[in-house]
Amino acid sequence: MTSVLRVLALAVLLLGTGCSSLSQLERERAAGIALQARSDLRECQREDNCALDSPLRALAGQAFVRSQPDRPVHYATILDEGEASLVARVNLLRSATRSIDLQTYIFDTDDSARLVLDELLAAARRGVKVRVLIDQLSAITDLQTLGALAGAHQNLQLRVYNPTFGKADPNYLDYAASVICCFRRFNQRMHNKLLVIDHAVGVVGGRNYQDDYYDWDTEYNFRDRDVIISGPEVREMAANFDAYWAAPRAVAVEKLNDVGRLLLREGVPSLPPLPGRNPERVARAQRLADDPAWVQARFVDTALEVGQVHYVADLPDKHQAAVDEQHASFRLDRLISNARQDVLLQTPYLVMSDAARELFGQLRQREQKVRVRVSTNSLAATDNPIVYALSYKYKRRNMRELGMEIHEYKPFPLDPPVAPVNQEPGALSDTLPGWVLAPQSSTPNARGDLRRRQPGGSEIERDVLRTETRPSFLGSGATNRPLPVTRDGVRMGLHAKSLVIDRRIGVIGTHNFDPRSENYNTEAMVVIADEAFAQALARSIEHDMQPENSWVVAPRQRMPVLGQLNYSVGKASEALPVLDVWPWRYATVFEYQPSAQCAQPLSSRDPGFYDCYRALGDFPEVNLGGKWVLVRMLTAFGAGLVPIL
Repeated sequence: MTSVLRVLALAVLLLGTGCSSLSQLERERAAGIALQARSDLRECQREDNCALDSPLRALAGQAFVRSQPDRPVHYATILDEGEASLVARVNLLRSATRSIDLQTYIFDTDDSARLVLDELLAAARRGVKVRVLIDQLSAITDLQTLGALAGAHQNLQLRVYNPTFGKADPNYLDYAASVICCFRRFNQRMHNKLLVIDHAVGVVGGRNYQDDYYDWDTEYNFRDRDVIISGPEVREMAANFDAYWAAPRAVAVEKLNDVGRLLLREGVPSLPPLPGRNPERVARAQRLADDPAWVQARFVDTALEVGQVHYVADLPDKHQAAVDEQHASFRLDRLISNARQDVLLQTPYLVMSDAARELFGQLRQREQKVRVRVSTNSLAATDNPIVYALSYKYKRRNMRELGMEIHEYKPFPLDPPVAPVNQEPGALSDTLPGWVLAPQSSTPNARGDLRRRQPGGSEIERDVLRTETRPSFLGSGATNRPLPVTRDGVRMGLHAKSLVIDRRIGVIGTHNFDPRSENYNTEAMVVIADEAFAQALARSIEHDMQPENSWVVAPRQRMPVLGQLNYSVGKASEALPVLDVWPWRYATVFEYQPSAQCAQPLSSRDPGFYDCYRALGDFPEVNLGGKWVLVRMLTAFGAGLVPIL
């Protein structure tokens, strides 16, 4: 497109978007309406702002008391289970005495998100300073909710990061215009997830604020992971949050064009009613958050006193500054390059950038080989089939040239880290201590909405944004969703982003180890150099890789005559940016078959592998139907999408 045509096209698109912009005077009036409406009532007069007496919050106090300037003390608790991680957040929010800073990518308006939102409002009303920073692309778009929060309380501030054309809820024309005028700018998203309590306790990891991150969705849930850090390094988390809060791209919600127009038209609205999808589970989470014995057993007794702890996070100027050792991607690359024996990687999206391919290629070429094991999603489990199609395209390269042993997560793992109360009926017979099974509803869902059954058994309950890896021009809706599978029930997909180096360094964070995390998103992670912590994290990842939870990707058994020809043609086809339609791939998916001769799972490189595993095909448990064409087209023509996926 010539420059003239580009300008004309942009002008046409902006005609549909510009009329919604507020003047400076209107923006100031809207901000004034919100400011005047904010309550200054403080519901507690105690010095601690009526904070909950929490053993988890007290653990941070213990860390600070024991710390010396040259020898800081930290405690780390790995949060594998979804609902328990939500309970930990609620407990910490209630225990805050001075400040709460929350930073996230996705913030929904469903049960879990509303529970957190109500806790933030309650903390503000009792006197705690609350700041919430959400990325515009995937967070709250309901203008009534945003307008209500803008004028809720003087102790609560909400800002939106990098809003497209200054809006909370852009329309399709806005997204189309952003592609034409400034594609890179509007794809630079804040992917960080951080919760900081009193500059003393921090929660970092992969979870957003949406039911499917806490095992509360009735269609699809994420197997994710966070870590609670207590101790002096949390001050670095708070400082990094301050940098984002002060960044020009962090815009006060009342100053957004569409929110401001609502305030000018209606004043500050009331907060919409509770979603009420499942009140029993909300009440259960609230009850557990108030139970000191349960909190002690789940989060304090399991905490590890750890050695070196570093919060590694991009700054909001990541895209303007030259790549240096402060960037999260650079630090990750350096950690991996220093591996000597073993790299254990868990990522939902196995799409390698050029730099990552070079890095793992160097590990492969060393005289003393570094074993690289990867836990990632299968096509049946992933929330983003477009990205999976590209990892499928390069399986041969990832395995043969980069030396990866790949395990793909099953959509219906037999032993996931999910409390039985959130399992399907009959999935497990025993309950964990402290959990009480809630009665199962026989209605279509808690709201009475009818589900839409897909061919083959899987169900869609609601259109919800799940994927984090789409370019902004696809719009703000649920443009990409899991594929239909061949049986009914609630399925799971990996969302955890973790790394273990030589069983001595553990990493938990938001970085997907993919090109989008390197080039577009800002990311954050905790790096802990402690053998006990690294071993615990490795056990968690390896449990996900066990045969009951994952399949193994391995080379196909070669055909006697055509094997070499198939390999050569497949390799040549893979190298093409288009027309990669060769159907017989180098590798496929296998499942372990235990027997007297096969008492233990084997590596795909073991000589006895094919005696103990059977091939399932490329896409087990996926009801592709016409979607097969989509997967093949994406592997054929999708290579150009790698940098933005």
